[in-house]
Amino acid sequence: MLAQSTLLKKIITCVVAGLTTIALLLVLGNSGTLKWFPPVIVFSLVGISFFSALIFPFIWQYKEKKNTIDSEKIYGLLYATIRYTVAFNLASFGWKKVFDLQFVVPTEITEKPMNQQSGEWLTWYYFGYSKAFGLCIAMIQIIGSYFLLFRKTLLLASVVLFAFMVNLLMINIFYHLNAGALTQSVLLTIGITFLISLEYDKLVVFFLKTTSTLPSINLKNALLKHIIRISVIVLSLLFTLYLKSLIH
Repeated sequence: MLAQSTLLKKIITCVVAGLTTIALLLVLGNSGTLKWFPPVIVFSLVGISFFSALIFPFIWQYKEKKNTIDSEKIYGLLYATIRYTVAFNLASFGWKKVFDLQFVVPTEITEKPMNQQSGEWLTWYYFGYSKAFGLCIAMIQIIGSYFLLFRKTLLLASVVLFAFMVNLLMINIFYHLNAGALTQSVLLTIGITFLISLEYDKLVVFFLKTTSTLPSINLKNALLKHIIRISVIVLSLLFTLYLKSLIH
């Protein structure tokens, strides 16, 4: 059995599992095709998931102190819940792109001038312009979701999907997409960020402590090295300002 963990860790794990479960419930309820899953049931389950995520950590902590609960199994169940709910959501959005349930803009919208379009319709039209590009996005979501379910590929999938979701989250925010899309992107990003945080030490070693094996010119002067590195930013800025001056 795992050593006793802190209450804070239990709260964070339960809350994340609750949020990703809520995201899944909202996706299922938003489809509008499940007659046996009306809004009253959806939001009732959302409420139950939310309050359970807040209450259960304290029950868990109490039972752990009494040695009447297997924390390793509870963590395993919660981690599996987070992985499965995130994977289901992302995969479902991927399949919607494959079967033209996303990135499709009605004719009455496309006939309007661009300056009369909302950020959401402009985004959908842009991404829907190329079917191949839409399918590439779909494959990232579907394959990435599938890889989340294997421990060997969990970290790889989490890193790729994290970059994907942060980009999607910024699109949803800055292009003013609807509240449902924004909510999903926030909740899924939280879930994936949590999964990445579980492998924090490995990521630090891989990205920050591993030295590249690329051949180097081995400059002895440390100051010269820094000047060359900084020159990339400064000279590219000056070049851009020069081009701007030519326009004006």
